[in-house]
Amino acid sequence: METTLGKPKKTAQTETLNGSHALVRSLIEEGVSTIFGYPGGAIMPVYDALYDYQDKVHHILTRHEQGAVHAAQGFARVTGQPGVVIATSGPGATNLITGIADAMIDSTPLVCITGQVFSPLLGTDAFQETDVVGISIPVTKWNHQVTRAEEIPAAIAKAFYIAKSGRPGPVLIDITKDAQVQELEYLYEKCEQIRSYHPIPGLDVEMVDQAVELINNAKRPYLLFGQGVILSNAEEELKKFVEKTGIPAAWTILGLSAMPTDHPLNVGMLGMHGNYGPNVLTNECDVLIAVGMRFDDRVTGRVDQYATQAKVIHIEVDPSEIDKIIKADVPVLGDAKAALQAFTDKVNPNSHKEWLAKFRECDKMEYEKVMQHEFFPDTPVLTMGETIKMVAEKTKGDAVIVTDVGQHQMVACRYSKFIQSKSSITSGGLGTMGFGLPAAIGAKMGAPERQVVTVIGDGGFQMTIQELGTIFQTEVDVKILILNNQYLGMVRQWQQLFFDKRYSATEMVNPDFQKIAEGYGIKSKKISERELLNDAVDEFLNHKGSYLLEVIVGKENNVFPMVPAGCSVSDIRLE
Repeated sequence: METTLGKPKKTAQTETLNGSHALVRSLIEEGVSTIFGYPGGAIMPVYDALYDYQDKVHHILTRHEQGAVHAAQGFARVTGQPGVVIATSGPGATNLITGIADAMIDSTPLVCITGQVFSPLLGTDAFQETDVVGISIPVTKWNHQVTRAEEIPAAIAKAFYIAKSGRPGPVLIDITKDAQVQELEYLYEKCEQIRSYHPIPGLDVEMVDQAVELINNAKRPYLLFGQGVILSNAEEELKKFVEKTGIPAAWTILGLSAMPTDHPLNVGMLGMHGNYGPNVLTNECDVLIAVGMRFDDRVTGRVDQYATQAKVIHIEVDPSEIDKIIKADVPVLGDAKAALQAFTDKVNPNSHKEWLAKFRECDKMEYEKVMQHEFFPDTPVLTMGETIKMVAEKTKGDAVIVTDVGQHQMVACRYSKFIQSKSSITSGGLGTMGFGLPAAIGAKMGAPERQVVTVIGDGGFQMTIQELGTIFQTEVDVKILILNNQYLGMVRQWQQLFFDKRYSATEMVNPDFQKIAEGYGIKSKKISERELLNDAVDEFLNHKGSYLLEVIVGKENNVFPMVPAGCSVSDIRLE
């Protein structure tokens, strides 16, 4: 249907409700059972309505609105369904913006609902009035302000359709307080189409055929996959395509877990701190196939020296990403699932053993130069790498790993193992410190049957540390691994390598995390000795309920490989 935000006519099918009850009923119609939020004056009627639906909707009271939106992101990423977050006007709404921006750049579907002052007060600088619609325009896929109760059902229907269709993203509905209390004739109709909005372009058969010809004739083809594979549920199609063609495949950090990490054609991680082979061999392939990824600068390095020798095939659902960074010789607009299926049906069976062997040679070089020193260090100080490796071995690749942002994030992405999709949750494009803890809470709410481990640095942990209160109140089982190097580690690494070790404002003087955890009723342990690591990780993972394990690691350990900023991927450093 074409959605308009008009008034339903009273019929035998309608019923009289106020705006707040209509909102909650509309969310239930969209299958929502979990909401993250924080109440306040301008959204109070909605919270009053929620009281009547506690048997159908579980509201998670976070300790900060940023915590609520990150939790909604974690929920969305692990379930594939839009996360829902509610906040009040003014500071409540503006506290959502960081998470909304994070969701926008990482294509995470969210429906954000904010309260607003009474409509006659709009524009008067009333108490807790902020133009959240204007503020959020650059970081939402769509937003809308509701000033009449009768608009609410259609606005919610449109919000969910836009949030989850095509390239997903966050939407925001701002509802004035009078709209929340006015009565309307309620009738809910789901949105199925919007005029001039075509979320999934139809596949161009000619482009598919051109791509297939390039692939069939390639000697050194190389596939890069991103989160688009996960968002389109194309994991099986990706696997079938690479297995039929024998093409080596590497992942962006948001594409991690779309293909099992131990798959023989999975060659590893792209990007600034990715694996050596996937980076350096980018400039040796003859055909580069990009699937559901956007050529982020952390992947490409210096663009004018990126895969200039290769013919580029770019499968992408969002037309704005085609040719934005890297010129595509064959742009294939459309859904990744449909495109990969079309490719697989038409390509010739093949094998590229000699080409794949070059990646494995690079793996050996990286292991000798980097990994063995991380896994088996010759110093008594623990490393992030050996800690993550042990967690990966003990979880057997079956856990959901949620990371914050920094050195620990890169190490966790490099050394974690995964056997199923939607298992790696991290802040990619925005790089939001403070993401990890609340996102892990949301992930556990979305996948209660799975073990959820969040890996956090001592810096990022303290940005949303108050969400320990959410864990305390909900008794959600989240395993919190703090890799504590007493620095803002990634910034410190750059200061060491590029600023003559001038460690400006990066050393952390941290509190006693065990005492803080105790205050929230969370069992914890702190270790710094290698001989204690194995038993500590066992206790950490096997404990019933949340557990905080703090591991003291080297203060000046660095994450390698590394592509220095402004350099080509061929200039990747191993030390």
